[in-house]
Amino acid sequence: MPTRESMESNRFLKPVAHRVLRPELWRFTRRSVPRGVALGMVTGILAPVAQVPLSAVLALPFRANIPAAALTTFITNPFTTPPLWVAAYWIGRWVLRLDSHVPGSPIADTVAANASWLSWIMSEAAPATIVGLFVITIVFAVVGYFGSALGWRLWIARKWRNRRRSNLLEPAN
Repeated sequence: MPTRESMESNRFLKPVAHRVLRPELWRFTRRSVPRGVALGMVTGILAPVAQVPLSAVLALPFRANIPAAALTTFITNPFTTPPLWVAAYWIGRWVLRLDSHVPGSPIADTVAANASWLSWIMSEAAPATIVGLFVITIVFAVVGYFGSALGWRLWIARKWRNRRRSNLLEPAN
């Protein structure tokens, strides 16, 4: 792990080191961690490559915790991406109601009859998948934000409860 001094002296980071190395971006606080989790969800799902650097760069204007944002991007990996994209397609198809506007199911029939996958992907699957990815991203980011904020609150409440309990159990001198 690089040290703060090595990052400050790095020639590539030197022009922006004063912004990147601000302590509030690296401290785990009740406000910055949920922001980092939500930002990591967004970049992890929507960005196909360079998710960690993108989340680190976007953490600057949003004052999000950089480690939380970087770690949360790993929600997408080779095991979770295919089911995520399939779910995005079905959610997008449901949101766009692709077959509900016309009697019968012309899109499904066209897909079954058409052997050309490229035309199907460009005409029906791409819009549905993109819309589904945006819906999943919004839901995951909101749930991640509020879930991490709630988890933070419960963790701090437990620490206070244990501290109070230990103070009550100590004999007074």
